[in-house]
Amino acid sequence: MLLEALRADARLAEWLRDLESEGTPQVEAVLPDVDELPDVLLDLTVAHEHINELVATRSRLAADPEAMTLLARCVGRFVRDMGEIGKGWEPPAFPASTGALGRCFHAYVFIAALPYVRAYHRERGVPEDVSRHTLADLGRHVAVHHRRIGSPGLLFPWWIALHFHGELFQLGRLQFQRARLGRHTGGAVAAAGLGLGPGDPCLSLHITDFRGPLSPTACDRSLALAREFFARHYPDERYEVAVCHSWLLDPQLKRYLPAESNIIRFQDRFQAAYEEKTPDDGVPVGFVFGDPELPVDELPRRNSVERAVGDHLRAGGHWYGGQGWFAL
Repeated sequence: MLLEALRADARLAEWLRDLESEGTPQVEAVLPDVDELPDVLLDLTVAHEHINELVATRSRLAADPEAMTLLARCVGRFVRDMGEIGKGWEPPAFPASTGALGRCFHAYVFIAALPYVRAYHRERGVPEDVSRHTLADLGRHVAVHHRRIGSPGLLFPWWIALHFHGELFQLGRLQFQRARLGRHTGGAVAAAGLGLGPGDPCLSLHITDFRGPLSPTACDRSLALAREFFARHYPDERYEVAVCHSWLLDPQLKRYLPAESNIIRFQDRFQAAYEEKTPDDGVPVGFVFGDPELPVDELPRRNSVERAVGDHLRAGGHWYGGQGWFAL
């Protein structure tokens, strides 16, 4: 049973006790039945080849009363502060010992939370296409899991939680997260004389895979959409600064990529906030090649980005996360 496997892990056992301490869930958590679930999954862009397994696993979930109670507790915690910046729930990944139900469990939490996030979107007047494109990132992350593990699931359920909590929206090529300036980036913005600093609102930009080139025209369109979207649907929040924390902003990429490349032109939009001192080679390897654990000597060289990431590591270098900002 699912909860037996979770209780065998000290960290997850503590997580369960914390959930259970809140008593009876205050919201209803209902999953689509086996006939409805395929359409829901397809609406969330889950690939056709995963539908049957997810429907079958849903039946296993429904047959486990303890797991269904956990589902209700998770949904209740998740939607409690819907839309509040930084108050979303960060569900932990479950260990391999929990099997198919464990790797897919959080997907069912998000599916059961759909009525609540859609109601929040309607309350804010979020257009249907923006809502649909935002929530469809669930299917993209199922694809990321399949690319790395070979089966449906979610590697990073805490990330999808931002989409389903009203904190992040897909607007064209880029994703925009309602956030607040941190100490270091906020200090850099303050030093530039913008009248903003740590704790003030900002939009955090995220670049997804499987969405085509990161071209300047695609980015310009996304930024135009974001300026209009947040002014219209969050008029009580002023967003004057965009930030980005990504390996794509590592200035070392300029040694390998031409100035007219999409990545370098994306970098050039930003002012550096601060220099990251801790290397994180697995991040670019994971994003570019699909698996952060791949041996460096075996990384392919099929395009300029693959050559840049792999050749730099093979030469003994390291990659760092870049931290940047610009005024909106």
